[in-house]
Amino acid sequence: MPTLALVRHGQSLWNLQNRFTGWVDVPLTATGEDEARRAGERLRDQSFHVAYTSDLRRAQHTLDLIIEVAGFEGLPVIRNQALNERDYGDLAGLNKARTAEKYGEEQVHIWRRSFATPPPGGEALKDTAARTLPFFERAILGDIALGNDVLVVAHGNSNRAIVMMLDDLAEDEVPGLELRTGIPLVYDLDEDGTVRGKRTLDD
Repeated sequence: MPTLALVRHGQSLWNLQNRFTGWVDVPLTATGEDEARRAGERLRDQSFHVAYTSDLRRAQHTLDLIIEVAGFEGLPVIRNQALNERDYGDLAGLNKARTAEKYGEEQVHIWRRSFATPPPGGEALKDTAARTLPFFERAILGDIALGNDVLVVAHGNSNRAIVMMLDDLAEDEVPGLELRTGIPLVYDLDEDGTVRGKRTLDD
């Protein structure tokens, strides 16, 4: 039975500063690096045939540290922007609290959490899902169909889109879905992608 592990990258600099990040290529903090190493420790008993990550360095660095700590040297890695975070458009770089003061908490909550309403110049979660899920179905589930175990290290919203599909969540359930940084979420799948089990690797 193939295994799929999803990991959200460790804390980034703009996570720490409470800023909208999206496609801006910010680095991990020291805390984020520690979270990535702990993810590697939690995944040490797993084995993978291939890893996927985004075009953004916070996800790639997280994956590199997982590979180092877990002893996955030589694991093939595929990078693709389909797994990038939501594009926050005109909000990218802005402090979330100050943005809420300017536009109102309710409006900012809609921009951040609504499935269908995008922030100005950016993507709604449905737009992120529209680019992430075809790649997931084609490439990642293609590996699952071959019986391969797959590690995906990406972002809160690209991973949220994948979980939405795997868990068959309704649109109104997705905004409340929380994926913590550096915590592996592991699925046991049939080769046709049917979910047979799910567990979170946390202390």
